[in-house]
Amino acid sequence: MTVYQASHIKRSRSTKAEIEERRQALFDIVAEMKPMTVRQVFYQATVRGIVEKSEAGYAKVQTDLVHMRRTGEMPYYWLADNTRWQRKPRSYDSIEEALNDTARLYRKALWHDVDAYCEIWLEKDALSGVVYPITSLYDVPLMVSRGYASLSFLHSSAECINDLDVPVFIYHLGDFDPSGVNAGEKIEETLKELAPEADIVFERIAVTPEQIETWNLPTRPTKASDTRAKNFGAISVELDAIAPDDLRDLVESAINEHLPQDQLEILKIAEEEERKQLKIFAGKRT
Repeated sequence: MTVYQASHIKRSRSTKAEIEERRQALFDIVAEMKPMTVRQVFYQATVRGIVEKSEAGYAKVQTDLVHMRRTGEMPYYWLADNTRWQRKPRSYDSIEEALNDTARLYRKALWHDVDAYCEIWLEKDALSGVVYPITSLYDVPLMVSRGYASLSFLHSSAECINDLDVPVFIYHLGDFDPSGVNAGEKIEETLKELAPEADIVFERIAVTPEQIETWNLPTRPTKASDTRAKNFGAISVELDAIAPDDLRDLVESAINEHLPQDQLEILKIAEEEERKQLKIFAGKRT
């Protein structure tokens, strides 16, 4: 039997030039796809061969992104983090300031005359900052379930949709793994139970097996410890593996299925005119 001795060769550290090259590559990824989460940057870096798909690779990305933000090489707002936030009421120094702020944020009710109601449900809080620019633009509620949604959260949502007299379209985005898929199924089941009068159409739009194949998404072994893993399959994929632009496109396409584009343009014009009127009114008070 051949006995192999332990190797005395230690893996060399990255050179300064290699680190700079890696950081430039990470910068290019974020510049193209912002806003992103750190984990999304890591997945995009692995598919491009910039770092290895391991905890060590993730640590490199995390360290590099911290360095680039602290040195001013990368704007902080390019990376989204909605897991930490502050509660504080909005306050103003004057009525004029309040009116100007109202004018800036004024939005017309985009869905008032649309024969549909739409919600986007997202499994991961950290990704809410990635898709919120789209849901905000189209005045669509973004519901962050954090995996299995609590009964209180589901009850609150069901109360809002139970009395609607239009079809309710709910689009869910979550991990492709036993728990992620089952969490979406439980949301659908519970909402239909708690809002029996609502006409609910529930659709999982990410992650799907077709997307895994089409986009060649990075996979990981399905956790054997998951009690639902028995008939699921050998591979799982995190929602973070989908490129941010593709994630936003999925959300926008789902919303646009129900929103007439000609009406959207008319509303934008009306909204801008009414915003101008608010600004004029604010100016008259100064």
